[in-house]
Amino acid sequence: MLNQSAFTMVNSQNGNLAFKLFSFDDNESFNQLQRNNYFSLIWAKKGNGKVKADFAEYSFEENTLFAFAPYQPYMLTSDEQLKGTAIYFHFDFFCIHKHQKEIEVNGVLYNNVYQPPFVKVDEHSAATFNMLLEQIKTEMQNPAMAQYELLVSYLKIFLITASRLKIEQQPITKETVKDNKEPFVLQKLKDAIEENFKTKHSPVEYAEMLYISPKALAKITKSHFNKTLSSLINERIIIEAKRELYLTNKTVKEIAYELGYEDEYYFSRFFKINADVSPQLYRETVGFNKGAA
Repeated sequence: MLNQSAFTMVNSQNGNLAFKLFSFDDNESFNQLQRNNYFSLIWAKKGNGKVKADFAEYSFEENTLFAFAPYQPYMLTSDEQLKGTAIYFHFDFFCIHKHQKEIEVNGVLYNNVYQPPFVKVDEHSAATFNMLLEQIKTEMQNPAMAQYELLVSYLKIFLITASRLKIEQQPITKETVKDNKEPFVLQKLKDAIEENFKTKHSPVEYAEMLYISPKALAKITKSHFNKTLSSLINERIIIEAKRELYLTNKTVKEIAYELGYEDEYYFSRFFKINADVSPQLYRETVGFNKGAA
């Protein structure tokens, strides 16, 4: 779909959303519980209401920017029309884990269950955001050489600006959830997966690390993400595998070994089941070999 208010890029490999920019003048896109498989940036320029996210509910006013991670449950409600702009991007398009050292949004803008999932947009930041949105619109209407690189550059600046705002505005607010153990467990789980996904692939291992029964951890994970713990672990492994296939000339066998798989063929089957394509095809179409051609 391509028109004045919505601009969409689709992953040619699987037909899924890669990147989308659109304007909205109501809250119909957000007034039911969302659990999307992509990152969301929603800038409500006009209107106020309430946002439910994770285990908390907050009030918001106009000129609020929301940031939601993949599968993070959220919903916006308002008695008036919300007007603004939203950006959706899949981790195949831009992976915040791969670029963490550059932009440092993981744990600040995204994936912190202890902080409100939004920031108040001041006048200076609004000017920056509007400029970037216009650049993105222009680029998506007139695709040319290095379009992807330019779009990623604009997105990075947008994310960095939003992260700086959040650091300035919001202290750690663990006190708001001190009586609820679930957010604490989820944050520890996210940290544990990030630190151990290359060596620990079993949900039982993470339950043991968090001193919680596998059944209880499975229930919390399913309730929050609407996904199994195995799916969360597998997704993190696939993100890293794609990163290596995209950026390096390591063999599939080397990548498999680094991710804790001694059997290259088992890993290739695992990758194809979870990514819809084989590691070699992924590399040939979007990764290192294509870039070197």
